[in-house]
Amino acid sequence: MELRQLEYLVAVVEERSFTKAAQRERVAQPAVSAQIRRLERQVGQPLLTRSHRGVRVTPAGAALLPHARAALAAVRDAQAAVDDVANLVRGAVAIGTVTLHPVDVARLMADFHAEHPGVEITLGTDTSDVLLAKLEDGRLDAAIVSIGADEDPAGLEYEVITDEALEAAVTAQHRLARRKSLSLKQLCEYPVISLPAGTGLRSRLDDACAAAGLRPRIAFEATSPLELADLARHGLGVAILPRSMARGSAGLHPLRLSPELRGRLVWAWRTDISGPAARLLNARARAMIAATGTPAVIPGA
Repeated sequence: MELRQLEYLVAVVEERSFTKAAQRERVAQPAVSAQIRRLERQVGQPLLTRSHRGVRVTPAGAALLPHARAALAAVRDAQAAVDDVANLVRGAVAIGTVTLHPVDVARLMADFHAEHPGVEITLGTDTSDVLLAKLEDGRLDAAIVSIGADEDPAGLEYEVITDEALEAAVTAQHRLARRKSLSLKQLCEYPVISLPAGTGLRSRLDDACAAAGLRPRIAFEATSPLELADLARHGLGVAILPRSMARGSAGLHPLRLSPELRGRLVWAWRTDISGPAARLLNARARAMIAATGTPAVIPGA
């Protein structure tokens, strides 16, 4: 077996697509297919099934997969040990973020790249649920995600960026604009504007309503809190926003929610983070967050 074959196998399984795996590995799609076929001939079993519905792992592939990941991790650790001895930093670091956050990730990456030009840094955006899943299975080294006030994800450590209550917001012409607060039961009587399922803000809302035996009437969804505020400003419903945005957006009237909903935006990383590049970038990010303090800005998705 070749490491390249194992790398391609892991990529196809994680991406559920030969085409996406090829893009991730920066090779042509036929090269990925050829190497997987060679690997299947070597082990004497089909590892993947291909159909119009996508790619699935066979029992043999599922048995091989953890060993493939372990072999690739061992190679990375071996390279990291050599780099540590030679005082070199190279390799790759993968970061993910929610759609809106206060961390200057561009400056973080630029400063790190200036000191360590041999490190390849990739950056992607997604919902908190997806980012946490990618952290868990090792596809990301660190991520900016939203978690609950009492949530402590297993296997992860984190630095708090913001810790903020969520509030409702309506246009100044809305009939709720005369009120100062709103119960969850009352909220559920109106069309609600929220981020999509899988985002931290939406999870806080859905969990609280489910605990109270309620179900919010989601009338509109948008991928950014800024879009939520704009929809509410046009009178399309009651937007659920971080308190700083509900109270700081022109043309909106904020309402406290009862019971209070809180969410934290955090810089999260795996407890077993490996490789000098990932460790150094993680330390730099934590130092940046600590130096900046907790700004009064909105958490992301």
